[in-house]
Order: sequence, then structure tokens, then C-alpha cells
Amino acid sequence: MLKFYEALSAQGGQKNSGIIRNFVCTKPQPMARIYVASSWRNPYQPEIVAALRKAGHEVYDFRNPKDNPGGFHWADVDENWQDWQPEEYIKNLTHPVAEKGFKADKDAMLWADTCVLVLPYGRSAHTEAGWFAGKGLKTIVYMPEKQEPELMYKLFDGVVGSLDDLIHSI
Repeated sequence: MLKFYEALSAQGGQKNSGIIRNFVCTKPQPMARIYVASSWRNPYQPEIVAALRKAGHEVYDFRNPKDNPGGFHWADVDENWQDWQPEEYIKNLTHPVAEKGFKADKDAMLWADTCVLVLPYGRSAHTEAGWFAGKGLKTIVYMPEKQEPELMYKLFDGVVGSLDDLIHSI
């Protein structure tokens, strides 16, 4: 990495008695508003949220949204949710708890300008990433471990395998 004065001299800037001349200051790049699409079972999700925030980005965390600490859980609708038949599932999509959880995630999707799809992930994350790509918004797949290859990831803006590459791709 160049030192400050080395960078200046490369740009034609001069140091004279502590005064910097001919230095052009550029506007910093705005940080991204990121929606992290993943799964409750994904062990990497908290680390990714923290790393992106540390890098200066604003990040929506579906596990801890500001208006609904703890996030949405189907068990808050019905403790037997895993035994639902299709009719029960369809009916419970309109349950007030489900509506509140959907609104929080959808509002965050509308707010965000970037989606990071963290593998492995669940069904909702597929839908969310597809929505972002369909809207023409930046969508990056982060693959921290070996996964089955997926050809259709070519629809997205990139696939990265390291945290450094993820941060630099945004």
C-alpha cells in the first residue's frame, strides 16, 4: 500500500513546509446498503453481517431486525408448523406474525441496494436473491465452503469464496 506522500507524488502533489499543493480530493464512494440473504441454520451469517458492518456498510440482519428483535420464526405462529399440510401453510401466510416478519424483510429489500447471498442458505434466500437480480441490483454469492456447483449463479454479479473477496466485490 502506498504511503500518503508517495500517493501524492504519484498524482503530482507536492509537500512544501507542511502544506500539500495540487492535491485533488475525490468524493468517497458511498457505502452499500446490504441485504444478507441466508438461512437461520447458516453458521457464517453473523460473521458476515459483522464483517460488512466493520467495512462501513449498512447491513440488514434478518436475525435481529431493529423493529422485531429476534426476527421471524414460524414457531411464533404455531409450535407445530413443521407438520402443516399445504392448506395450513397457505392460511398461515396471512397470520399477523407472518405478516409482520414479511413486512420487515420486504422493507429491508426495498431499502437495500446490494444483496449478499451467503451459502448454505434456505428457500427464502433463493427468492430474495432472485428478486434483487431481477431488479438489476448488485447480487453477490458468498461461498465460504465447498458447495455443489450451480450454473445459474451466472445470473448474479459475482461468486466469491473469501471474506476479503466479498468485501472488495461490493
